[in-house]
Amino acid sequence: MSERKLIILGTASQVPTRYRNHNGYFIRWDKEGFLFDPGEGTQRKMIYAGISSSNITKIFITHFHGDHCLGLPGIIQRISLDKVNHPVEIYYPASGQKYYENLKEACIFHGSSNIQEHPISIPGIIFKNDQITIETKNLEHTVDTWGFRIQENKGYTMLPKKLAAAGVKGEAVRKVKRLGKINIDNHTLYLEDVSVPKLGQSMAFVMDTRLCPAVYELAKKVDLMICESTYLSSEENEAEKYYHLTSSQAAGIAKTSNVKKLVLTHFSQRYSSNEEFVKEASIIHLNVIAVKDGDIVTFPERKRILY
Repeated sequence: MSERKLIILGTASQVPTRYRNHNGYFIRWDKEGFLFDPGEGTQRKMIYAGISSSNITKIFITHFHGDHCLGLPGIIQRISLDKVNHPVEIYYPASGQKYYENLKEACIFHGSSNIQEHPISIPGIIFKNDQITIETKNLEHTVDTWGFRIQENKGYTMLPKKLAAAGVKGEAVRKVKRLGKINIDNHTLYLEDVSVPKLGQSMAFVMDTRLCPAVYELAKKVDLMICESTYLSSEENEAEKYYHLTSSQAAGIAKTSNVKKLVLTHFSQRYSSNEEFVKEASIIHLNVIAVKDGDIVTFPERKRILY
């Protein structure tokens, strides 16, 4: 059964507050579990969210500032402690290899997990299978930082009435879906004859960056964009100085890139409320939320392609 949802484990930039944990974002994507930027305290927030270490299949680290990676040692050790029996892939900037090694070997523990390391040094596709493609692009921050995009391959919705009219059932349905065509009653039946295309879902993850071409490329026509919004526009000069985005800039990216739903996060500790972020961004992009720790965000519904 398909399940697509974003679970917010933390929304604080730089330092946690009473109400915001360090960064942490978990995406349930069917049988996959994607953990992004596990900051300090992520393991405990996972318990509250009902996420076990065995749910994790891939971990993504955008960069090695502490609020985006200090939870990694606990996650790696918990994976071993729980004897997770499937491989867990970790994607991170190759330039930060020594920091990765420090985090991985932060203290004494019995390592028994199957961790597969994927240091990133060039932009492009970092994972691809029959279901999804994951690509990365270099962002513009004070340290080497990477953004990510997940794109589901286009699928098809089978049409029961057309299948019945063509006399296709059982294993034949699975065969035509898998092969794209089958021979039946001395003629060739094509997948397009008994189905309609369905666009694959997509998402972008953009953290700690100034405006740059890569943010627009990652965000182009995605269903869901998770984007840093460290400052309000009143602090735009400060955002520029420290290589961050304002809520208005994040909304501008979403509007220009035709993003369906914009998720704002990574808020400076100076702001006690998220309301102004939504108010400011909504002027530019209508479908926007500023998340709080513990929020669950659903993906926009996939649409059939109609001719």
